Amino acid sequence: MDNRNYVYEFEKKGFGLFVHFGLYSVLGAGEWEYSLGKVSGEKYNALTKKFKVKKDWAKSLVATAKKAGCRYITLTARHHDGFSLYDTKGLNNFDAPHSAAGRDLVKEFVDECNNEGITPFFYHTLLDWNEPTYRTDFNAYIDYLVKSIEILCTSYGKIGGLWFDGMWDKPDGDWQEDKIYGTIRKYQPQAMIINNTGLSELGKVGHPELDSVTFERGKPAFVDNSDRHRAGEMCQILNDHWGYAKKDVCYKSVKELIENLIDCRKYGCNFLLNVGPTGNGTLKAIDRGILEEIGKWIRYNKNFIYDIKPCEVTAENADVVKAGDDYYAIIKDVSMSADPNVQAGGKEKTVKINAPVKRASWLDNGKKVKLRNGEFAVGFFPYGTSMYARVLKFNLK
Repeated sequence: MDNRNYVYEFEKKGFGLFVHFGLYSVLGAGEWEYSLGKVSGEKYNALTKKFKVKKDWAKSLVATAKKAGCRYITLTARHHDGFSLYDTKGLNNFDAPHSAAGRDLVKEFVDECNNEGITPFFYHTLLDWNEPTYRTDFNAYIDYLVKSIEILCTSYGKIGGLWFDGMWDKPDGDWQEDKIYGTIRKYQPQAMIINNTGLSELGKVGHPELDSVTFERGKPAFVDNSDRHRAGEMCQILNDHWGYAKKDVCYKSVKELIENLIDCRKYGCNFLLNVGPTGNGTLKAIDRGILEEIGKWIRYNKNFIYDIKPCEVTAENADVVKAGDDYYAIIKDVSMSADPNVQAGGKEKTVKINAPVKRASWLDNGKKVKLRNGEFAVGFFPYGTSMYARVLKFNLK
């Protein structure tokens, strides 16, 4: 059995920040504006003159992720437009050092992650709208891609892994995955290799060397580990775009995003939540605010989400996970106690755990909870406290 320990370590990270940042951020219209034909190639490439990134962009980004409770960050080192945030070392001049930014932004990102104890991951496109060989000489393009990956694997010290996307653009192409993944294993043997298999392939293992399956924005599920242990990861976006879109105000609620996090951890999967920095590398205030509130919920609940795993114990009205000898029943939609004319209330809930319980207490305040007729009374959050989901910590007899 192939037990790669770094996969287990990745699962313990639990919650990561996805960052879509590049030339498209200057336009503020999402990350597909060029492909959609709304701007010519010449005008799009000229955006390099406007790509002026603040000196403290990485420091602010990593600090926000850390406050949110994220233990890793996946940055778009190169997206589908072919523009690289790193120094391509002569492969082309379509990179951050040759833009108005004038420097290697991936280096700044990695350095700040290392300073704060956050694991850096690199997203890297497989398709490329800018590189001519992608259309004219696919074998030459694969060589170009491998050289690009080699730069990322040898220039920034130890990294958490690489997250690939875009193979779905040429489903019948010879992507030479053995060559691509072999390059990573040569230089970064402990790096996670993740390849987004596409919208219709949720949870599919596309190649034996992959260390994690993806669920895109679909619901997570138990991962098939019949051949070897793999992780799972679900992505989500704060609004309706991956890259910064200044006219997008369709934001998801903190409640919905916490529910996504809970659902991922219930199945042993990680939750990768995306933000799109503006053209100068800063986040919108609402992005920072939502992430901060998620971080509060994690801290209020004693950071229990990181080490938990799926388990055999079930409960009525709750999801159950475990960490060592400790079990956690997660109860969603717990209301705050208040007059319904003042605060929209809900029904009091009870939780019945389908196993003999020795002791139990609320994770948020440490108060012991006793069984009544074989059930635990959840009740309401006290006035002044409202956290949506409540966690009951318990041990079995």
